[in-house]
Amino acid sequence: MFSFQHIEYLIALAAVPLLYLFYFSIINWKKKAAAKIGDKQLVQALIKNYSPRRFYFKFIVIAIAFASAIIALANLRSNNGSEKITRRGTDVMIALDVSKSMLAQDVKPDRLERAKKILGKLIDKLDNDRIGLVIFAGRAYLQMPLTVDHEAAKMFIGSVTPEAVPTQGTVIADALQMCASAFDTKEKKYKSVILISDGEDHDDKASKVATQMAGEGIVIHTIGIGSPGGTTIIDPSTGEVKEDEDGNAVITRLNEKELIALAEKGKGLYQLYNNTDEVVAKLKAQLNTMDQRVFAENSSANYKNYFQFFLIITLLLLIAELLIPEIRKNVNTNAVIKNKVTLNKALFLLISIAIPSFLYAQADKSLIKKGNEAYTKNEYGKAIENYKAAADKNPGNTVAQYNLGNAFYKNNKSSDAVKAYDDFLQAAVDPVDKAKAYYNKGVVLQNSNKINECIDAYKNALKLLPGDDDARKNLQKALQQQKKQQQQQQNANQQQEQNKPENNTEKEQDKPKDEQQKDSNSPGPEPSRMTRQDAEEKLKALQQQEKNLQDKLRKVNPGSSGRPDKDW
Repeated sequence: MFSFQHIEYLIALAAVPLLYLFYFSIINWKKKAAAKIGDKQLVQALIKNYSPRRFYFKFIVIAIAFASAIIALANLRSNNGSEKITRRGTDVMIALDVSKSMLAQDVKPDRLERAKKILGKLIDKLDNDRIGLVIFAGRAYLQMPLTVDHEAAKMFIGSVTPEAVPTQGTVIADALQMCASAFDTKEKKYKSVILISDGEDHDDKASKVATQMAGEGIVIHTIGIGSPGGTTIIDPSTGEVKEDEDGNAVITRLNEKELIALAEKGKGLYQLYNNTDEVVAKLKAQLNTMDQRVFAENSSANYKNYFQFFLIITLLLLIAELLIPEIRKNVNTNAVIKNKVTLNKALFLLISIAIPSFLYAQADKSLIKKGNEAYTKNEYGKAIENYKAAADKNPGNTVAQYNLGNAFYKNNKSSDAVKAYDDFLQAAVDPVDKAKAYYNKGVVLQNSNKINECIDAYKNALKLLPGDDDARKNLQKALQQQKKQQQQQQNANQQQEQNKPENNTEKEQDKPKDEQQKDSNSPGPEPSRMTRQDAEEKLKALQQQEKNLQDKLRKVNPGSSGRPDKDW
């Protein structure tokens, strides 16, 4: 499928009719000049060697050369589909603790942010490895399946917060089991888990799970982040020190013993965080000692460019125009001078139109280059400024719009990122590029908990690129989240229905005395008088009934926490 990389440059082809006007103005000027001489026989004698056909042919050559130069600037290209690339690497699942205890600031700026920095640097060094992400607190969630899209992995990691997991705690066993399920069960090697946590409030099953995973060829590396002495937690909702039920300040401590034991059971390496580069270097060295498997993947797109052919055509046409004379043999000096003047005018017109278009293109590229440099340095605000300037200068520049969406997302401006991706999708032509934009849009919406919208985005990505495994897996995860939300809403509605009889009873008891007296006079058996002891027993029975109902709802709703008293 053919397309233009810079389709906006084709607007310069509108100058071709102007060249025709220029040609006819020269013809008209020549006729007027001949009329001023007056003597037709003298005029015929002076221009007897001049060839109007050759002059017109030279003009046609210049016009075609001009159009060819514009097409070269627009860069005609074809999409050869995805390119098969062979890689050697391992599969690495990252298990990241996002419980509120990770907000402790004994590691600056806090444990969670420092963990993100470690993982970001590590991902940059895992060039050929597939990476997946599981986040956990009181429950574990597969945030991203194994993929070679390292930029998407960093986007996912950069966006996680404790709010991503509503149930608090530290269920390391569930996180390890979810990591294990993400691997290919048929293979007994090439698999590694990197667990980064403070290890607080761990569950007893983690050690057994680690031993089982080691038997399946999965190596577990652990990173302890925090201090054994512990520190307080700043509650993000209040900005104050978090307190327990008794009003005492919560102290969160690094459980180094548990993390060391998990690494030993998992035949991996434990590291206490003290320096980011040192931790990353040791992890990378450990991963390099593992067996690496060969696997093939599809690259994003493989384009073949044709601009060079149009440049060659332009050059050959301009040379041909120089060699084609306007006059026949027996050329006199005046005719030669006249031919050179016409040639210079045509060349000047060509250069005056082509150069501004070229400079315009270079300005866009310069801004995008500056934006890319800022993005690489994590200066996302500066990157946004440059991408936005490039997009404002040239609204049809799809590269600027796409990069702008990525920069907005990294700067935690999800709504702006979605708008930038939408602008890109309106201007883009290539289906592979559009599929990538839909995928990124889905990632942004999914992390913003807009499940219905992200499902539509992933579906659009798969319509354009059915073989996109990442989009398909993320779609499956989003559908599961949607089903869970619907189930939670259904459970909430059921609970409201269960409470309706009690509300009716309360309304009956709140009747005025005159209405109660009226009811007592109506036909029927006379109600017995309830003693205080009977009332207390009735109240206890109602409380027990409410407790049974809550226990039943907890069994129905898998999201209910087994330890509701602890929320960090």
